[in-house]
Amino acid sequence: MSPARKAMASLSNSLQLKHGLALCCPHSSSLTRPRYSSSVRFRSFTRNFVVSSSFSNDNLEFVIVGGGNAAGYAARTFVEHGMADGRLCIVSKEAYAPYERPALTKGYLFPLDKKPARLPGFHTCVGSGGERQTPEWYKEKGIEMIYEDPVTSIDMEKQTLTTNSGKLLKYGSLIIATGCTASRFPNTIGGNLPGVHYIRDVADADSLISSLEKARKVVIVGGGYIGMEVAAAAVGWKLDTSIIFPENQLLQRLFTPSLAQRYEELYKENGVKFLKGASIKNLEAGSDGRVAAVKLGDGSTVEADAVVIGIGAKPAVSPFEAAGLNTTVGGLQVDGLFRTSIPGIFAVGDVAAFPLKMYDRMARVEHVDHARRSAQHCVKALLSAQTHTYDYLPYFYSRVFEYEGSPRKVWWQFFGDNVGETVEIGNFDPKIATFWIDSGKLKGVLLESGSAEEFKLLPELARNQPSIDKLKLQKASSVEEALEIAKASLLVEQKA
Repeated sequence: MSPARKAMASLSNSLQLKHGLALCCPHSSSLTRPRYSSSVRFRSFTRNFVVSSSFSNDNLEFVIVGGGNAAGYAARTFVEHGMADGRLCIVSKEAYAPYERPALTKGYLFPLDKKPARLPGFHTCVGSGGERQTPEWYKEKGIEMIYEDPVTSIDMEKQTLTTNSGKLLKYGSLIIATGCTASRFPNTIGGNLPGVHYIRDVADADSLISSLEKARKVVIVGGGYIGMEVAAAAVGWKLDTSIIFPENQLLQRLFTPSLAQRYEELYKENGVKFLKGASIKNLEAGSDGRVAAVKLGDGSTVEADAVVIGIGAKPAVSPFEAAGLNTTVGGLQVDGLFRTSIPGIFAVGDVAAFPLKMYDRMARVEHVDHARRSAQHCVKALLSAQTHTYDYLPYFYSRVFEYEGSPRKVWWQFFGDNVGETVEIGNFDPKIATFWIDSGKLKGVLLESGSAEEFKLLPELARNQPSIDKLKLQKASSVEEALEIAKASLLVEQKA
């Protein structure tokens, strides 16, 4: 297998609803050990902690490593419990206060004349309707922020962290919220050429925008969320856009073949070209040293002024591997309260491998909704008497072609599990719905272009998994009728 093929294959090794997410959870002592109360933890912290001028952080009681979505929502929860002021420190590799990361492949990439999103507009927690937490907000709340200085090592016995610049930080309780890093093409095949882009933070997105301003031809590698969203943005820039991926359809880990075909046709109507089932041999540089073409496994080449690699991500576990790795789904293994195997150390968001309670399996979910909810649940468990375990319902969505002047906006949501048989209703004009049914139970549902009320119904259906008449559902003449059938099944189940 070529290096490029191996890199692209990493996408299918990351979160998959049917496979990666649906893995069994071996019994682990970290998931069954008794809970220790927050008061015991605080007494232990006080007993072991020695104030020293050698520590670079003033706020020593709670430290969050990572400055993404999860950190922002965790900070808000600390504030809500009155435990942030003078107690909480956030250490980030980024130059910005936590922000709603999904914007980077959506509104942030809009053409410059189409009102693109920019900071401070999408700092957390605006994505869930909360307050915009600007850098000033953290100062006002007494939260210490350390920017552009990632943690490089940890001493778990001494409860200290060392940053890239050499700062020594002390913690009483530690929350690891480091997220993921983008899977990259090897440098040996051109993965680091100028004009080759990966998107994980604002700096990455700014670099891509700089290329889009000058580019004529853009090639996107990967047919998942990143590929679909960046391709839609490139259409807005009126660029010659191609998507290359090894699978036979878009978003294979979620879409059915027929659903993928609908979206592919929409993209083609917008001028996007697809090269499916293709492998990449290497990226080629031009005379100026910048990427100029993508060479495929069959020897053909695709010209490109800019290349965006969207082939998945890897959990950023370093340097915290000793807290306990999950070798099945990746990431740091935690229990239903986000505790690692080391007392006083927690992990949340993309980096956490947690028990997916409703499906009785271990999972690692790379999604903003989980980042928000896991951070809030963890902090509440840490600071209060909350003992109920996290009970997450898988949720995914995408919004594209939403810039001004777009002839059609796309917004779909999915809740549940994509297992079993499928029933597809609707003509994609603009609505379409896909229902997943297993053993007579509705397990998952995806809806495109639904109303607020219809979208609100989806999580109720997926969580309750009502028995449903498949034949009756198949005969529905519209998406609206199909949802009414599903809703009626839900009501029958609730009355029983």
